[in-house]
Amino acid sequence: MAASMREVAALAGVSMGTISNVLNRPDMVSDATRERVEAAIAQLGFVRNDAARQLRAGQSRMLAVVVLDARNPFFLDVAAGAESVADAHDLLMVLVGSGESEERENRQLRLLMEQRVQGILLSPVGENIPMLEKLDRQGTPVVLLDRGSRAPGRSSVAVDDVHGGRLAARHLMDLGHRNLVFVGGPESIRQVRDRRAGALDAVAESASTRMSTIWSPSLTIEAGAKAAGRILDMSDEPPTGAVCANDLLALGVLQEYIQRGLRVPDDLAIVGYDDIDYAAGAAVPLTSIAQPRAELGHAAAELLFEQVNAPGGTEFRQMTFTPSLVVRGSTDHGWRGGV
Repeated sequence: MAASMREVAALAGVSMGTISNVLNRPDMVSDATRERVEAAIAQLGFVRNDAARQLRAGQSRMLAVVVLDARNPFFLDVAAGAESVADAHDLLMVLVGSGESEERENRQLRLLMEQRVQGILLSPVGENIPMLEKLDRQGTPVVLLDRGSRAPGRSSVAVDDVHGGRLAARHLMDLGHRNLVFVGGPESIRQVRDRRAGALDAVAESASTRMSTIWSPSLTIEAGAKAAGRILDMSDEPPTGAVCANDLLALGVLQEYIQRGLRVPDDLAIVGYDDIDYAAGAAVPLTSIAQPRAELGHAAAELLFEQVNAPGGTEFRQMTFTPSLVVRGSTDHGWRGGV
């Protein structure tokens, strides 16, 4: 059983108030007394209960990052950017995955509210987020992450996903592809819809180009492999170019094509989205739309701490980054390395 402050006080021969001063205001205690208390702490193996102290103060020393999929390397990189800011503020950062489920997301937000976290970076599943109003009333700042805010009273950090989708489709069209497929899902996620809208914008500029859509239940490699089977089942004229809503879907499509003895980009040119580290290391290096992953997390955390440090007096800001195209072997026959 962990030693208590009362046991430390008894061993050191001082009051509970003196123990509190040593832990929180050491300058108020003489050197001799402080050394005696520190020796008792070391002998008993005492560890202070910061959680209880912080909850009594009404706030913990945690920053929460809630993302669609905590296993996705994209969100891990985003979280690393946020963590660098949390470290600078001497806070613990916790990463939570909603599993692309609105029900689970709301449950997690409720639990985080009960833990009195200092703030939350949220990459939401859908448009309706019932817990936001409750968090606002409690005074817990929330910054939308990888999602632009449509409300002036909410800070957000996002990427121009419509532009990214347009870049992906135009790249395939510039290579001569006129029958495209968009692989994405779930449709409830705004980033997916925006990337598809951008691709459709590009396709609309060419009367000779068409694009079909395959919706998947998740944004995973497994879902991408299943989508590849559906592409190959398109009987009339299979697409020759695929725009995928993220790199994991694209890697699943690529993997399935290779396992079936087909060639990328000869049988299907593939563009992913996010440019995660695995993209360049794929069996056929993946062309992708790059997002500044760590910068997204860092910027969102900075906006969050602006609200933490100036509650009610900060200016809400909506920041938008511009994605870029990184061409590799999944679309370019002549690719020999580099970006």
